[in-house]
Amino acid sequence: MGAEKTIYWMGDSKDRLSEFPADVKSEIGYALRQAQWGEVHPSASPMKGYGAVEIVSDFDKDTFRGIYTAKFKDSIYVLHCFQKKSHRGSETPKRDRKLIEKRLAEAESADKRLREQVSHGKNQNNQKQR
Repeated sequence: MGAEKTIYWMGDSKDRLSEFPADVKSEIGYALRQAQWGEVHPSASPMKGYGAVEIVSDFDKDTFRGIYTAKFKDSIYVLHCFQKKSHRGSETPKRDRKLIEKRLAEAESADKRLREQVSHGKNQNNQKQR
């Protein structure tokens, strides 16, 4: 098991998760905690073509989803949390897919900036030690 990854919440994903039923929040929260340590929760599965993982939690005939990416070395980005309204299959609705794609691109940019800041800070520390 590697080092614990830091969780970053994109857009309104944390606020939306906070509105879910307690059992759903608990399941998604536990799945994210497992992801921080490089583990995969049983209700989590890869989203094909996204580099993201989908946590599916069913509660009282409703389906809730949490989408995250763990593809970065030190970070987990929670991209979107939503209640699936459509009863037509398990496919993620187009509007939600577009939002996930947008937030994934934002996460990639944010992670790049974060790595640059860390690298810049290390370079400054090395220069101070000389």
